[in-house]
Amino acid sequence: MMMGMGFGLFGLLLMLLAWGLLIALAVWLISALFPRTDKESTSSLHESLSAREILERRYARGEINREQYELMKQDLA
Repeated sequence: MMMGMGFGLFGLLLMLLAWGLLIALAVWLISALFPRTDKESTSSLHESLSAREILERRYARGEINREQYELMKQDLA
């Protein structure tokens, strides 16, 4: 008698399916947690803006204060 064969071919297929689902879940989870950013679209956006527009956006976001804004604006003029 052949003892200890388990589920045979069905068990192997079931195990492969389980591992495939586990790997697919891991890939999906990683891609959901760390979304890809399109670097080309963001760099082309900054290239199309003038220096004055970039300065105004930085001031609007609060990256620089009013004094720095005025000094930089004078440098650009």
